[in-house]
This record gives sequence, C-alpha cells and structure tokens, in this order.
Amino acid sequence: MVQFSIQPVIALIAGILILVRPSLLNYVVAIYLIVIGVLGLVHF
Repeated sequence: MVQFSIQPVIALIAGILILVRPSLLNYVVAIYLIVIGVLGLVHF
C-alpha cells in the first residue's frame, strides 16, 4: 500500500502560487499554516 501525504502537495501548490503572484505571499502562508494545523489536529 502506498502511503500518501498531502503536505508536500500543499507546499508545492503554495510555492507555485507565490512564484506566479508574489503579492499573495501573506495569504498563501496563512492558508498553508491553517491547513497544516487542521490536518495535524485531525491526524490525517
């Protein structure tokens, strides 16, 4: 069975968004931290 983690996918999407639109940096970082925090709480 393949173990799949969503954190690298989220990080990759966040990095691409920051490269495309640097003005989104604050929002991307905030959303990334919220998502990682929620995933950590629900032990996904």
